[in-house]
Amino acid sequence: MSGGASVEETLELWASSLRRIKERIRPLFTQERVAASAARFLDVLLGNEPRKTGWMRAEAAGDPGPWRQQALLGRGTWDADALRTIVREYAVEQLCDDKAILLIDETGFLKQGNASCGVARQYTGSAGKIMNCQIGVFAAYVSDKGHAFIDRALYLPKAWTSDSARRVRLMCLRRLALQPSRCWLWR
Repeated sequence: MSGGASVEETLELWASSLRRIKERIRPLFTQERVAASAARFLDVLLGNEPRKTGWMRAEAAGDPGPWRQQALLGRGTWDADALRTIVREYAVEQLCDDKAILLIDETGFLKQGNASCGVARQYTGSAGKIMNCQIGVFAAYVSDKGHAFIDRALYLPKAWTSDSARRVRLMCLRRLALQPSRCWLWR
């Protein structure tokens, strides 16, 4: 092999980078066991399992069931915006380039019911038609060195922006950025 890193060197580079990012996110968690669960969750997300359901993630992390990860994601107290900022800073440090671009894309998440924040009948490119869904808007930093998601927002349709009782009931009470006919829920 000429001019490139060996497989072993590449794997060590990945492992050391992952250790550094885990060290950077550690202060977000108030308890060591929660930080350890978050670190295992990250390992599993980056792992080679083709599907990552709660049970499959738990099994890959060595947990007896999905409860620890569900607690981390659903009931845990940590600052998602602070995590986003850490990831964004790390991505820009690693991928910095004068010719980099910011890519914005929206994605529809098809939903069966209407209990999730922002769900409504609206057009989604995912299905190519009007469906019951949530719309997420994502920002990615893209350079010749690679790409990374650096921000996200949940689009709230007008029916949601005009119904404060519904937002409160479904815990959609984050900072709302209102525009004349659009509302973005920044998390």
